[in-house]
Amino acid sequence: MKRFALILPIFTFACASLVWAQTPSEFKGHDGLVFSVAFSNDGKSMATASFDGTVKIWDYANGKELQVLKGHTGPVYGVAFNNDGTIVATGGQDKSIKIWNPKDGKMSNELKGHTDIVGALVFSPDGKTLASAGADKAVKIWDVAGGKELKSFATHKESVYSVAFNKDGSQLVSCGNDGLIKIYDVKGLTEAKTFMVDLPKKIVEEKKEEKKEEKKEEKKDKKDVKKKDPGKKEEPKELRDAFTVVAFTPDGKQVLSVGHDKYLRYWNIADGKEAKKIGPTPDYLFGLSVSKDGKHVATAGYGGSLRVYELDSSGKEVLSTHQKGWITYCVTFAPDGKSVITGHEKASKGVARVTAIGK
Repeated sequence: MKRFALILPIFTFACASLVWAQTPSEFKGHDGLVFSVAFSNDGKSMATASFDGTVKIWDYANGKELQVLKGHTGPVYGVAFNNDGTIVATGGQDKSIKIWNPKDGKMSNELKGHTDIVGALVFSPDGKTLASAGADKAVKIWDVAGGKELKSFATHKESVYSVAFNKDGSQLVSCGNDGLIKIYDVKGLTEAKTFMVDLPKKIVEEKKEEKKEEKKEEKKDKKDVKKKDPGKKEEPKELRDAFTVVAFTPDGKQVLSVGHDKYLRYWNIADGKEAKKIGPTPDYLFGLSVSKDGKHVATAGYGGSLRVYELDSSGKEVLSTHQKGWITYCVTFAPDGKSVITGHEKASKGVARVTAIGK
């Protein structure tokens, strides 16, 4: 199940649900599913990206809709605020990245270079650099002021679903449908490391046998069968489950990941090894967020699971709930760390839902 491919722009209403009783319990207004949610650093403004082709800017305290950003010609997948909240970047199915002024809702620039869906966006901590990724397998780094592409990495084998900077902006991490996690040196514009799940030999052999049986069936059909290039070493794509979201821990020593294998994984950057995993959860994990104070990490599942854990070595679960019947696409902590917001779609309509994290 691919994160980009499984979602079709046919839904008619969507929502973002949140966790904190003092804010409005509903952020309603989109006519399509909410795929991404982002906050300004001061926590006053919230942006929601939707498959209705718009991005909405909200006053988080009272739920008032401040701006509607219109300009994409199809579903919008990614949205991000810069460091001081004066710029919003959006990316969508139309292969473009658009730069907006959230105060007046006007577009100031358009960055072109991706050849397929732009699904993920993130600003560097100083707001000078933007990273993007998408279904064209590319990870791109842009100079925000000049709108110039600084580097395009073509290191992933399939769609790239997530990008994130570390706290000082010196490193960038990405993950995708190929089951790979990549770390880049931002200053040197080079790939530094690759992480992947170390699969048991038994699983690898089982997958290889399955492929052999499939080839036998293809030959029986007496149709065109692609000849295998003897000089090319093949690694079956299905051997590793997709990673859907990645994030650095606040101390920059580890990378967190979630994906289709239903686990929250901790990776040590120094040695590139998996340090810990939590799970499995009931369904595919499409959401991951670390609180600004570094104390908690939240995960959200496609089937509606929502969990919050202590980020330290204990990994203690402080919230576990299942939003039955809800399809969830993302989770984001509000800057105050007291609430998490999830983007949803449910049948032909959606509502925002309140769930207490509280102590």
